[in-house]
Amino acid sequence: MGTLSGTNGKNLNWQQILLGALGFWLSATLIIDLVIMPGLYTAGMMTQPGFASAGYSIFWIFNRVETLCAALTLTGLLVLENQHQLSDAKRHTALILSVILLAIALVDTYGLTPQMSAMGLNLTFFETVRSVSSEMMPMQMGYWVLELLKVVGCGIILQLCSPWSTANN
Repeated sequence: MGTLSGTNGKNLNWQQILLGALGFWLSATLIIDLVIMPGLYTAGMMTQPGFASAGYSIFWIFNRVETLCAALTLTGLLVLENQHQLSDAKRHTALILSVILLAIALVDTYGLTPQMSAMGLNLTFFETVRSVSSEMMPMQMGYWVLELLKVVGCGIILQLCSPWSTANN
């Protein structure tokens, strides 16, 4: 059975998997939000006719990776809970935050990204310059609120589950 699972009887270090998934997710989010999107905005890409489909392609991939990281986070926390590696207060806080983070990833993946991309599509061939529609602004504000919640939530879980955290048990 050990050869089928690929672990050869060794236990996985779920704390490392959890911290790796959270670290990757947090860094990827910050790169998208603080480097890539502002760079595209300052380069004038947001006014180009194909930006909505290009943006959707970028976020289609990122949102699925984000959902995978959220699922790994929740799974890692459930395994750590089963192994009794976290105190009760940390466990409850981390589990609640991980469920919220998974919900944010799902809202981004199946709600905001498709809706914002659909609103940004240029369906009139002869219209040359497009500005951000008034309907898009509340959605963008909602996106940024969710992003802020996601960064704060990831940071709190990282702090709670870190091996350097004081009184980890």
